[in-house]
Parts: sequence; C-alpha cells; structure tokens
Amino acid sequence: MRNSMKIAKWEVKRNMKNKTFIVGLFLTPIIIVAFMFIGTLFGDDTEEPEQTMVFVNDQLDIFPILQEAINQSGYNWEMHVTDIEESEVNAELDGSENTAYIFIDDRALETSTVPVYMSEEINQFFINQVQILESPIKTMQMAELGISDEELAIVSSSIVFEDASMEETATEETAPSDAESSTESLERMIPGAFAGFIMISIVFTGMAIFQSASQEKKDKIAEIILSSVTPAELMQGKIIGYFVLGIIQTIVSIVIVLPVLAWRIDFPIMEYLFVPELALLIGIAILGYLLFASIFVGIGATMSDISTAGNFQGLVMMLPFLPFVFIGPVLSDPSGLWAQIGTYVPFTSPGVLLLRLTVLEEWPWVEIAISLAILIVSIWIFMKLAGKIFKVGILMYGKNATPGEIWKWIRA
Repeated sequence: MRNSMKIAKWEVKRNMKNKTFIVGLFLTPIIIVAFMFIGTLFGDDTEEPEQTMVFVNDQLDIFPILQEAINQSGYNWEMHVTDIEESEVNAELDGSENTAYIFIDDRALETSTVPVYMSEEINQFFINQVQILESPIKTMQMAELGISDEELAIVSSSIVFEDASMEETATEETAPSDAESSTESLERMIPGAFAGFIMISIVFTGMAIFQSASQEKKDKIAEIILSSVTPAELMQGKIIGYFVLGIIQTIVSIVIVLPVLAWRIDFPIMEYLFVPELALLIGIAILGYLLFASIFVGIGATMSDISTAGNFQGLVMMLPFLPFVFIGPVLSDPSGLWAQIGTYVPFTSPGVLLLRLTVLEEWPWVEIAISLAILIVSIWIFMKLAGKIFKVGILMYGKNATPGEIWKWIRA
C-alpha cells in the first residue's frame, strides 16, 4: 500500500504540473457559470412588461377597492381617477400607447356593463386582466340589493374544488402545505444533484486513467516503474491518484459555481445541502468512481495507443453514460420495474440510485442495501479482473488486445 500511495502522489504531482489539466481545472466551472448568464447576452426574458396607464371615471366611489384588487393581482398598472367624458375618450386615446379608460357608473349596477376604451398599442392581455375588477363591482351590486353581510360574504367567496379521490386519504390537518412540499423537494433535490455532480467530476477525471496507462506503454515508462513496484500497486496507485485529482476538480468547481448559483437562484442552498443523507449520496458517488476506474485502468493497459483504440475499448468508455437510458423510466415511475433493474445493475446502479433517491419521498432502504452490496461486490470482482488484465497488458506492445486475448488473461 505504501508503494501505491507513492504512485498516487506521483500521478497527482504530474498532472498538477500539466498546463492542460490546470486550464481544464478552472475552465470547466467557468463554462458552467457562463451558461448561467448566457441568456442575459441575448436579452433578459424576465423583463417586466410595459406599464399600462388606466384612467377610471368612478361615479360609484369604489376606486380604492379597485386599486387594492389590482395591487394584489400584481398587474403592472398605473391607475388614476379621471373626470373625462366618454365623448372625449377617442380624442385622448389618439396617439396614446398602453392606455385605457374605464367608466364605472350606474350601468355597472343595472346592466352589469362597464365600458372600456383602449389604445391600439395596448397589451393584448389587458382585456383579460380587467376582468379582475368584476369581484368588487359584483359585491357592490349585491349590497345595493340589500343582502346582509353574512349572505354577502358567502355569495362573494370563491368556490374551491379539491381533489377528494380515494388515493388521497390524508386529512386537511395532516396534509403538507405547498410550501412544505416545495421544501421537501429541495431537501431531496439539492443533495442528490450535488452528489451527482461529484460523481460526474470524479468519473470524468478518472477517464484520464485510460490515457495514462496507454501513454506510459507508448513511452515505455511502464517498464521502468514496474522495476520498483508490482503491477497491482501501480494500478491501485493510479486509481487513488486520479480519485484525488477528481476531488480537486470537484472542490474547485464548487468553490466557483456554488456562490454564483446561490446568488443567481436566490434561495438558501447551504441549508438544504448539508443534510445527513448527503453522506450516503456521496458514498454512492465514490463507489461509482471505483467501479469505473477499475475498468478504465485495466482496459487502458490493453491499448498500445489511445488514438488507435478499437470498438471494444470505445464501448468501455461509454459505460458511465448508461444511466442516462433510465432517466425517463425513473422520473415517470421511481419505484417501477425499470428503476429497480437499473438499481441492481452495477454499471447503472450509482447513477440510477442517485436519481431515485433524489425523486423519492421515502427511501427504499432494503433496495438501497441490496444495491450497495451488489455494487461493492462488483467493485471487488472488477478490481481483481482489472489486476489480471493490467499485469499482462501493461507490458504488451505493438497492438491493441482483442476481447479474446483479454478473456485468456482473465482465465489464466
């Protein structure tokens, strides 16, 4: 193990002095931050709509109530009282933009009619927005008819349609509010996304093991290294070293991206991030790295040159992307058959498990335990197989190993 740690330190120092790695170390989070602001380069979609000038000829003395209704609605109106006559409105609107005149008089009480005059360039949704003034006018109509305050409160109150299906048996007292549901979703989503980001960063950095083993074979450095350490120690050192490099990449990305993200989306990320479940999620991410790293380092030793990698080696590089196949089925049914299959298959287990635990409200601990057991056993098996492949392949020159040759090395 001592020699493995020396190899790991050598890999870390060698890459930290590599300009390409240093550039990528900072360029990756900078690109992520750039995408957060890419929309502002082409205009702000969140720009508030242009303000509408609304003049009210109020003959029923309800302007304060109307203004309160508009303030609560959030519409971008600027309301004013006016004494203008209807016969003069068209002349006033001529050449005006985003302007409307509303006449509230006895016609509103007697015939439920409220004349509205609008400029040609007014917001196309204004005629729909103005319907919000119906409620206070209706209330005044009923008051004129002599309805008591109690009757008025019942008639003017909104009818609420609630989902009372048999599936929803929770009582009103025990059912969580929308705010509580939103908070619970964030508590699950943020730690899961954080762990997923860690796994992707480490695995992508670990893919460099593929190139490292191949490059050392090409430069015939492997022979010199193996004169001092065993193939198993060299393989373990590479896995540990690139794990540390992946952690460094993750830390740099978090330090750059997290403050910008917290500022940009305006809610307390740290409050939802550091929860007890985060430790398990990060553990799953690390196990995922160990599985793929053992495969990469073994297969990387079978190639004479990264540029001549065959179809078999290329397919191995695609293994970390297999969980993307299960995104649709998992999101539609996190406890369904396909989600469970993805949880138990070693190559998809880390990604699918992280996705399921992010979506599910109650975690299936039995399935989690079985999945982790399968994943740990798979890592041990692939480490052993990779050791056999690495031991022979690292000293084989001249050509890429075929699947048949790799199988012979495993059986030996």
